Amino acid sequence: MSGREVIVLSVGGVRFVTRTSTLQRFPESRLARMVNNNDQEFKLVNGEFFVDRDGALFSYIMDFLRTLQVSLPTDFSDYQRLQREAEFYGLYPLADLLSQEHLLKPRLEILEVRFSLQEMQTFFRIFGSCSTTIEALAGQITVFIGQQSGQGWNSPFPSQKPLVPLPLERPSHHDMVFLCGTEYSAGDQFVARYVSIKPDNRKLINGTNVLGLLFDTLLKDGFRLLSTRTVSSEEKVECYTFERMKRAAGLAIMVNQTPGSSGVAQARRSQVQKGK
Repeated sequence: MSGREVIVLSVGGVRFVTRTSTLQRFPESRLARMVNNNDQEFKLVNGEFFVDRDGALFSYIMDFLRTLQVSLPTDFSDYQRLQREAEFYGLYPLADLLSQEHLLKPRLEILEVRFSLQEMQTFFRIFGSCSTTIEALAGQITVFIGQQSGQGWNSPFPSQKPLVPLPLERPSHHDMVFLCGTEYSAGDQFVARYVSIKPDNRKLINGTNVLGLLFDTLLKDGFRLLSTRTVSSEEKVECYTFERMKRAAGLAIMVNQTPGSSGVAQARRSQVQKGK
């Protein structure tokens, strides 16, 4: 049987097709012994190995064998059952990783937007529990400054004069501050600040429009609006709180397949950063 390149397994009624080498990734595991006909509990029926175990959980075991990483859905909760399945198959490195449940669970990420609408200017302050999210958002937001005459300051379109990008104010790694709108300058001139949020190409001067585009951007990035409250009625400061489940860093193992070594004995843990 070990000479076959492809093997079919029926686990709890769920069919899996994989390479023989994938099942032999850990030579001391029961799956590797099954391929070599050294484990009688796995019965060969009509050319397929029948395994009377949980087929849904086995899909995560197959993913681990293919990638050497534990990557679970954000709503996954059966850590103990999956650990028990890993132990049944003799995949002790996987069982060891699953015992670190606190590292595998997704974490709640909070982002807060403070919005203060004044007569001619709007102030924004964004605070996030995850500094990498704030860093990414800061890379999307650009403030442009330019001068306009008094007759055209509230035009929805920028003046023909070139606009100069301004760096965002970053009080810390976890927040950013910017504003849009206008303020008086010398004579009949106004200083105008426009805000652009990628991938949208518009330059917006109206604070309410900027807030709407910011909401759109956050919702598309997986956040949901959790609450709205008035921080200061006198200063017209509104606070919007968003949340999303941030996928945890995937745990992985590195296997040293040196001659005479066992994949299990040479396994060591490392962390692999996953996306949002």
